[in-house]
Amino acid sequence: MAVHFISGKQLTLHDLSSVLAGEITLQLSEEAKHKIIRCREYLDQKLETSRAPIYGINTGFGSLYNRNISHDQLEKLQENLVKSHACGTGPEVPSEIVKLMLFLKVQSLAYGYSGVQLVTTERLLNMFNENIFPVIYEAGSLGASGDLAPLAHLSLPLIGLGEVYYNNDRLSGSDINQRFNWSAIHFQAKEGLALLNGTQFMSAYGTWCTLHAHRLMHLTNVIAALSLDAFDGRIEPYLQQVHAIRPQAGQVKVAAAIQKLLEGSELIVQPKKHVQDPYSFRCIPQVHGASADAIGYVTNVMLTEVNSVTDNPNVFPDDDMIVSAGNFHGQPLALALDFLSIALSELGNISERRTYQLISGVRDLPNYLVANPGINSGLMIPQYTAASLVSQNKQLASPASVDSIVSSNGQEDHVSMGANAATKAYRIVNNLYSILAIELITAAQALMFRRPLKTSAYLEEFVHTFRDHVPFIEDDRVLHNDIKKAEMFLKKFPVNYPA
Repeated sequence: MAVHFISGKQLTLHDLSSVLAGEITLQLSEEAKHKIIRCREYLDQKLETSRAPIYGINTGFGSLYNRNISHDQLEKLQENLVKSHACGTGPEVPSEIVKLMLFLKVQSLAYGYSGVQLVTTERLLNMFNENIFPVIYEAGSLGASGDLAPLAHLSLPLIGLGEVYYNNDRLSGSDINQRFNWSAIHFQAKEGLALLNGTQFMSAYGTWCTLHAHRLMHLTNVIAALSLDAFDGRIEPYLQQVHAIRPQAGQVKVAAAIQKLLEGSELIVQPKKHVQDPYSFRCIPQVHGASADAIGYVTNVMLTEVNSVTDNPNVFPDDDMIVSAGNFHGQPLALALDFLSIALSELGNISERRTYQLISGVRDLPNYLVANPGINSGLMIPQYTAASLVSQNKQLASPASVDSIVSSNGQEDHVSMGANAATKAYRIVNNLYSILAIELITAAQALMFRRPLKTSAYLEEFVHTFRDHVPFIEDDRVLHNDIKKAEMFLKKFPVNYPA
């Protein structure tokens, strides 16, 4: 397993995909260690030489910012912060998201602007390397003062509290510390705040969704090309001349990708009885392309975020400054995640329409693509499932970022609701895999009714590989199993992310 050194180096999609795939272990670079220690020493010195109020360090939190805390109570202040804020609820956060949260929190602390102890950062790093995943709950963050509740649950095991998953066992924070012979961390001034203020819940979900969005964008073009050929569609809407006079970047890219996917197809060049195709086939470049452009925008936002410091206050040793500001506010993520949700929902929307067209009995295809009609229903009901998921995605795509509810007695009077945007996007991604799985099953089934003509060599190989997982449907069978197998086939489809 490769070692990834946490340093000032900018994270890429390739780095993040390696984290998600479990292909790396973490190690702090000497540069990162130096920055963490330097910042902590500066903060300790500041507290020794000054009694000026510094938010969250020697004052209360939120609307209690005007309450000064005595020097001998600073450790207790930070411990109480973590305990009191661990009030998440709802479903548990998946372990792959928790792993990303651990990674992103270490990355942010290692820049040396947060004032944490080296031992605190290293403990989080060790938890990542040992696959120790704190139990975190989905609901509770407003996405503004950082992801307070989720990050509190992430931090509880540091002080021997909370629960974790380790080797499929659910253990208490004290049990996992005992198993690894770890002492509970004694938080110093500012540490609890540094751990809880931050966007790592939103950005972990956002990272996961963005990585999958790139895979889904490629797959939706491949499956759409297969559907187009199985539907006996026309190639003219993909010609370069059409898109040169409306050069939207994503549109141009998708049109070229579909043309390339269909190179050498016998079906696409055969004479057509119809002069044009329905929009779900004819407008693939325009619809898919708009989503591709949206994914590009979201990718830039997410990469900026994971390479940022998002806690508060920010400690600047070289400038002799401690600044209470708002880098924890999740508005950039909230808007981007809402945009991603809309873009991915539209990919599902148009996919379901292609599925419907393929089973509707037109273009010399049998109703529901039944091989042995009469006693068999064929692919009638998978389209119902796709329609249900598309409808749910439309509901989930309603933006979270337009809402704000005042908290902390009016001190935190505008919040992003980015955490809700993040968890909704996660559900939409998983729904889209199911929708595309159904279109793939349908298109592969329809292709068999076009024999002996063949599609392109690439798509023939794609279908051949898929048939190792989901065979042709001769007679009715439990199609739930086929859909799940198709989903797994798509989720494991290899993607090359830029390094």
